Amino acid sequence: MNLLYFSSSFCDPCITTRQVLAEVSALVPAARIAELDVALATDEAERAGIRVTPTVVVLRDDGTEVFRAEGVPTVNQVLVALAKAV
Repeated sequence: MNLLYFSSSFCDPCITTRQVLAEVSALVPAARIAELDVALATDEAERAGIRVTPTVVVLRDDGTEVFRAEGVPTVNQVLVALAKAV
């Protein structure tokens, strides 16, 4: 289970999303969460089609996208998405 979290330094909702993902990480330690600042990871953000921050993308181990949330997701949304990625 891989989770890509696209953020930006000027984004207030990104702070809330970071807290949501910290909760998810505590509940599902096997989830690999990578935070990417869109200003520093422009190529990755472009490849992923990121239009706004925060954006959370959940991928299966083979790279297939199973969930995308633009804006602040809930803990339950992320947990369901991670279950789909298994």
